[in-house]
Amino acid sequence: MATGFFWDERCFWHSGGNYALTVPVGGLVQPLAAGGLPESPETKRRLKNLMDVSGLFQELDMRSAPAATDTDLARVHPRSYLEEFQRLSDAGGGELGLRTPFGQGGYEIAALSAGLAKEAVRAVAAGEMANAYALSRPPGHHCLPDFPNGFCLLANIAIAIEAAKAAQGLGRVAVVDWDVHHGNGTEAVFYDRDDVLTISVHQEWNYPLDTGAFDDRGRGAGEGYNINIPLPPGAGHAAYLQVMRQIILPALAAYQPDMIVVASGYDASAMDPLGRMLATAETFGTLTAELRAAAQELCAGRLVLVHEGGYSEMHVPFCGHAALEALSGSAIRAGDPLADTLRQRQPTARYGAFLQSLISEMAAGLGLAD
Repeated sequence: MATGFFWDERCFWHSGGNYALTVPVGGLVQPLAAGGLPESPETKRRLKNLMDVSGLFQELDMRSAPAATDTDLARVHPRSYLEEFQRLSDAGGGELGLRTPFGQGGYEIAALSAGLAKEAVRAVAAGEMANAYALSRPPGHHCLPDFPNGFCLLANIAIAIEAAKAAQGLGRVAVVDWDVHHGNGTEAVFYDRDDVLTISVHQEWNYPLDTGAFDDRGRGAGEGYNINIPLPPGAGHAAYLQVMRQIILPALAAYQPDMIVVASGYDASAMDPLGRMLATAETFGTLTAELRAAAQELCAGRLVLVHEGGYSEMHVPFCGHAALEALSGSAIRAGDPLADTLRQRQPTARYGAFLQSLISEMAAGLGLAD
């Protein structure tokens, strides 16, 4: 079975609404926009472009998917929220929460974005694909059930998981979020449940400013099933690998999930304007490879990556390509034009030792120490 890749041209058409001057061009090509938000279509489009040029797309099962249905969305979001979102979308666009503007048709595009994630999870759960990647846009991991924020209008991953649970009886799911920002929306949806383990490794107090603390471990039945790994600015390649090996992989082994879903943001890249981390394309490739190996051992290889943040138009394509190389096991390599430069900018030995000690302390605090 091949690795699936779910994408749709219309997801590139999501606009920043009142944050951008959008020029209508007939409804059949991507709207022209001047200015706008860091969450632009170009990072995702350029990843797809790179796949076309490298030839990686030829090795993947490339598909679109239907939009998530009203029933799918209502498993996570109150109908009152969905109705207001639809009303504003039909009226030309607006803003419902914090940093979540959208233009006309924004509701339909957001539902399509969620639909890509939903179909990726469904296909892997059904055994139709070895694993899969959803190039979802707009992203979803910040969206609370009734309050969108951080460019996220619908909770894509939560919607996909709930749909698979309802239709396929999907059991225990682990969500690993390596976006540089805390996955507060996914956390909120599953915070009091034990059938979904949520793990977020993020830059401490970046966004949101009031969530993502290490001590936030879940509530009620969900106590112990939410893990936050806040890292200080400047954590680089070695720190992310240590987190994977010392915290994430042991936590997954203890949980024994039936599927692993990754909130795959690339804004921990050293080149990202909205993060202050030092991850490289190699970082994302290695993290994906290690999760793929874990999924093969724990859950018959059932692994899905859903695209989240990442705002460097130059670097995101190479970070995403590296992840897809590892996910699919492809021998095609796009490389990283900044590899040598970023290797020289990794943390100093002294700061690296501090990070190593900090991560070990967090592992011990979670009961995952060797």
